[in-house]
Amino acid sequence: MVNLEDRAERWPVEESSYLYEGDWVVSLRADRVRREGAEGEEPFRRIVLEHPGAVVVLAVDDGDRVLCLEQYRHAAGRRFVELPAGLLDGPAEEDPLDVARRELREEALLEAQEWTHLGTTWSSPGISAEVMHLFLARGLTSTDRGDFVLQHEEADMVTFWAPFAELRAAVVEGRVADGPLVQAVLLAEARGLVGNGATPPT
Repeated sequence: MVNLEDRAERWPVEESSYLYEGDWVVSLRADRVRREGAEGEEPFRRIVLEHPGAVVVLAVDDGDRVLCLEQYRHAAGRRFVELPAGLLDGPAEEDPLDVARRELREEALLEAQEWTHLGTTWSSPGISAEVMHLFLARGLTSTDRGDFVLQHEEADMVTFWAPFAELRAAVVEGRVADGPLVQAVLLAEARGLVGNGATPPT
């Protein structure tokens, strides 16, 4: 029987050094790794993008509309349709759900009564340590963003509501291609939480 489950594993690292350490989100590390149990083999070099992790929020109202953002992303040279999201850049013990609540408030001016963890995914494990925690938020009400001030790309972002069915169609047709958005939409539908077959809000 095939074991369809990821598992934690760590191969020996013989040497490690930083190629980049900055004051913005990520660091770039070079490791010399030895394959587990491969005696006599030379260690090989792997580059690791260190990342604190992030949360993504699929916020759905009682009419099955999703709160979306349009935001410019410099690395891709593209303006993406996205969902509220943010970094786990607080204390090491910070709960991803607490971060999700904060990001929904700061980016979308919303709070939610019902939270469902949709899944946790690794963005690009061949090079990046980034982990994404995906949440569904329901029971939405308006709020303020407190003393948080939007800056840089966030200061330029636009928020809007999209019917879930239209957003799903845009995902399937490739018109929107932000990875976390695609994952959140398809996971929510596959689990019967939003879209056809979803339990109506009570």
